[in-house]
Amino acid sequence: MSKKWYNYFLSVDQAEGSQEESSDAAVQRAAAQTVAEIASGVIAQPEFTAPVANPSSFEEIYRAAEIAASPHGFTILKIIDLTQSEHIRNQSRDVKRSSLLLALEAAGVKPQEVVQDAVRRDKALDAYESVEQKALHELETKKIQENQELQAEIEKRVSEMQSRIQANNEEVAKEKERFYGWQLKKQQEEQKIADAVSFFTSEKPITTTGGPPGPAASAGKPS
Repeated sequence: MSKKWYNYFLSVDQAEGSQEESSDAAVQRAAAQTVAEIASGVIAQPEFTAPVANPSSFEEIYRAAEIAASPHGFTILKIIDLTQSEHIRNQSRDVKRSSLLLALEAAGVKPQEVVQDAVRRDKALDAYESVEQKALHELETKKIQENQELQAEIEKRVSEMQSRIQANNEEVAKEKERFYGWQLKKQQEEQKIADAVSFFTSEKPITTTGGPPGPAASAGKPS
């Protein structure tokens, strides 16, 4: 693992300890080599010994990964706070770096210890990112399956509803056909009665429906 900000502490320290190497390129190579050695000494994959209730709390993630602060208190988080202090916040990068190195020296802390702490926390964040990503993938897979089942249920229900609608329409059509058949027979029966009663009166006491049976004929018949 190699990230540019790791050189924040080590590049000056390496430069001061390597007077014979005057070029910036040599200093950068030496710093990068030191960072690689420090990073290689940190566990590759931290294990989380406790659940993380609030993923937004990085401090909780660090605790779950059992990253404890050193007795001297100079963690990378402490360094971040120092860089934001009113004393050096607005200073140049070189001034900030010198101030931080002086603070570490006064506390008897080696810059490498801070880098190790930074690497541990970075690995913990990367590991927890994998945990979150796996959980997201599992959730997505589960919900896709649920959605497919729901869609199948919807299609099944729609099919059932459409079948019921069709059955209802068929039932109404069948009843209409029966009724119109009965209506035709009724008209024929009424006509027979009317013809028979005509022998006894010139009036027409029998109601007959003209035209073919159907909705129009039913609507036109007096009640």
